Amino acid sequence: MSARQAVLVTGAGGLVGAEVVARLGAAGRPVVGLLHDNGRIIRNDGSEAAPVATVRGDIRQPQLGLPDTDVRDLGARVGMIVHSAATTAFDATPGEYEQLNVRGTAHVIELARRWDVPLVHVSTAYVCGIRSGVVAEDDLDAGQAFGNGYEDSKFRAERLVRCSPGLRWAIVRPGVVTGTVATGTIREYKNLYTVVKLIVEGKLRSLPGRYDATIAPAPVDFVADVIAAAVADFDAAEGRTHHAVGADALSLRDISDVFAEYPSFRVASFVPESSFAVADLEPLEREYFQRIGSLYTSYFARRPAFDTTATRALLGRDCPGTGKPYLRTLLDYCLESGYLGEPLPSMDEVLARFTPAAGGTR
Repeated sequence: MSARQAVLVTGAGGLVGAEVVARLGAAGRPVVGLLHDNGRIIRNDGSEAAPVATVRGDIRQPQLGLPDTDVRDLGARVGMIVHSAATTAFDATPGEYEQLNVRGTAHVIELARRWDVPLVHVSTAYVCGIRSGVVAEDDLDAGQAFGNGYEDSKFRAERLVRCSPGLRWAIVRPGVVTGTVATGTIREYKNLYTVVKLIVEGKLRSLPGRYDATIAPAPVDFVADVIAAAVADFDAAEGRTHHAVGADALSLRDISDVFAEYPSFRVASFVPESSFAVADLEPLEREYFQRIGSLYTSYFARRPAFDTTATRALLGRDCPGTGKPYLRTLLDYCLESGYLGEPLPSMDEVLARFTPAAGGTR
């Protein structure tokens, strides 16, 4: 192993970054995790990642806020960078998007070029913006409009990566990051999880949207697998973009049908945008919509179909199923963890109520 085998992972403490660190470490690859604070690297299941070297930095600053001595030291050890640090909030300010997602990426590119190392950049499938139809993996600029500042900032960051002379790069574009394939486990409930909670609790009862609109789930373990594969076989990944999404998109009709299977869940109505009026909502629902629901309604109006040819070739396998059975897995975990109300009793618990205690009478 050469002296420059370490992988610097920005956003190592994040939901995806922590899983990437774990996979690279398990494969025997030295890892340096860049953290914004002195926190630990906690995996999606709540366990701590195996000990890895960490540095404290700030992607908003040139050379990631690292002192010159650290930059020289890392330059002698790091052979690749994985850039997963970003704000994924839909309500960030334009300045925050610019500093974190755009300038942060520019600062990472500067280091990659200074050290002459490849970059695996984590983007988002939704750089496609507000459009429907097939989105090819090498497709970036189609003159699209964007649903929010997050998408726009990730588009601009990805364009920086692609247009940097002399930079060797690979790009991974996750869809909507969701729980693990097998169990639905997720350590933090953000973005569309918040909207799901408001819907099933009856706090958002009517939303603008079309029932054939689709969401592209991206199980967090699968996303980490794609990123780790791009690191492990960079020669195959170089110069290519990889959609890290499940095999099945979920339409709003699919989602509504599955919600209806759960007796404790409310199901929202989606109405054409032309028929939706915020003023018609009850005051409390209006506030929930204006503060939270309105941030996500663009996802309820588009029908992108993300091509995954390069991803499947890189992994040597198909993308995982993410249809209705997977959605049920996600919801079951949300119930079991307490995120969505009180979990329904199991069959064993129901039967136990009717089983007489030892020595008792019926």
